[in-house]
This record gives sequence, C-alpha cells and structure tokens, in this order.
Amino acid sequence: MTDLFRYPLAPGSQDRETSRAAAEQAVATAPLLRARALDVVERSNGLTADEVAGRLGLSILSIRPRLTELSRLGKVRDSGIRRKNTSGRSAIVWAPVHPARLKGQHR
Repeated sequence: MTDLFRYPLAPGSQDRETSRAAAEQAVATAPLLRARALDVVERSNGLTADEVAGRLGLSILSIRPRLTELSRLGKVRDSGIRRKNTSGRSAIVWAPVHPARLKGQHR
C-alpha cells in the first residue's frame, strides 16, 4: 500500500512484497529520474511517458511512475491531448506547468 506520508516524494507501492521491494530500490534513483524527466518535459510542448523515456534512453517502467509523481507534485499536468504510445494505446501528453522557455523572463 502507498505510504501517504512519503508519496509522491518517494516511490509508492502496492501491498505486495515484490511491489514494496521495487519501491525501496527506486528510492535512490527516483529523485534524479524525476528531475531528468521534468527537464525534458519543461523543454517540450508536451510529451507522452514513452516519448520522455525515449529521449532519456530509459525504460518506460522507470519513467511512467516518475511522471505520475511529478503530476501529483504539481510540476507537470495532463495537457488533455492524447497520442498513441508504443503499444498503440492512447497515452496522456504531459505538459510543463512552468515551461523552460518562460523561466527567467521578466515582465
């Protein structure tokens, strides 16, 4: 079961031994993967999890949960657009909440 006091800052898990073990292993890498995924999304006009994973050269299995965490943290948002992923299914196009192209611009 997801630890509501840690998630989304730490990987969540289901109430299964294998899920808990995977979440514990991901604790060390999750912050770096979230930061890398966020950087890619912020420099785009929106990407699916498959597209983020492809740009980073990483497994979708390591990136998809990080995008969910970033969404819960208010760093990325569901753009409302859907594109087919590598399995042919409809996938969320994640959009940056604070696009890199707008950072540092003064009004």
